[in-house]
Amino acid sequence: MKHTREAKAASQRACGPAASHGIIAAMSTLSTLLKPDLTAPSELVQTLRDQGRAVLSAAGLIELIQARAGALDALRSGWNALPPDAYLRDGGRYRRRRHASFIVEAERVTPVSHRAHWQPLEYNALHGGLERWFEPMLPAVTAQPVWAQLLRALSGVCSALKGAQPWYVEAHQFRIDTTDGIGRPTPEGAHRDGVDFVAVLLVERSGIKGGETRVFDAEGPAGHRFTMIEPWTTLLLDDARVVHESTPIQPLEPGTVAGHRDTLVLTFRRGGFQEPLAA
Repeated sequence: MKHTREAKAASQRACGPAASHGIIAAMSTLSTLLKPDLTAPSELVQTLRDQGRAVLSAAGLIELIQARAGALDALRSGWNALPPDAYLRDGGRYRRRRHASFIVEAERVTPVSHRAHWQPLEYNALHGGLERWFEPMLPAVTAQPVWAQLLRALSGVCSALKGAQPWYVEAHQFRIDTTDGIGRPTPEGAHRDGVDFVAVLLVERSGIKGGETRVFDAEGPAGHRFTMIEPWTTLLLDDARVVHESTPIQPLEPGTVAGHRDTLVLTFRRGGFQEPLAA
């Protein structure tokens, strides 16, 4: 498929053949982590327009959503109650997740009845074409006032770039752990999601090495790599212009208690959710 080939080629250009197969021989250590180039909230829309990607610090995200300091931490306990992902086709047991959908129009955030997550094969060669019924997100997360603030603010950024309109938002809670020695945040490799915009928020990172974020220009050789360390660091992507992946994680020290990497992924799409009949 076209997008799968582009993603694989971009991964090979930026990271070499091993990375394109999801096998990272050398994991980042705490002493060699690359920090992201941060964008000020006031420059976010222009940076996304110019580069197709931008990273906000935790403080920058708080400023963008106009929340009090620490407000996002009310969401964090929700990552301790994620059920296993029963749909992993690589045989792994390293991923836990929940899913929910919303429609955001101006200031109104409307939850959608629980639905399957679906992507076409051209965007997800590993899990595409499959209706995946993940357990729904819990009110302990979605009923928090800061949750609606977050969705409204990020939808506002999307409207600033593409015009004011309803945004069809899918929310994914992920925990990737190292119980089996290695965990893969993106087992499908470098990819697009088939939406307009993607936001990846780091919720927690504990007892691991690896987990480097890699963003590649879809139509050129340029690649960008960095590691998100601070909780609520946020990566925003124009899904039509870039492909992205995260490298596998391993325990920070051999023989230690399994570590994990928690993220919140939000996707924003115009016109409706991805559905099997629309493929």
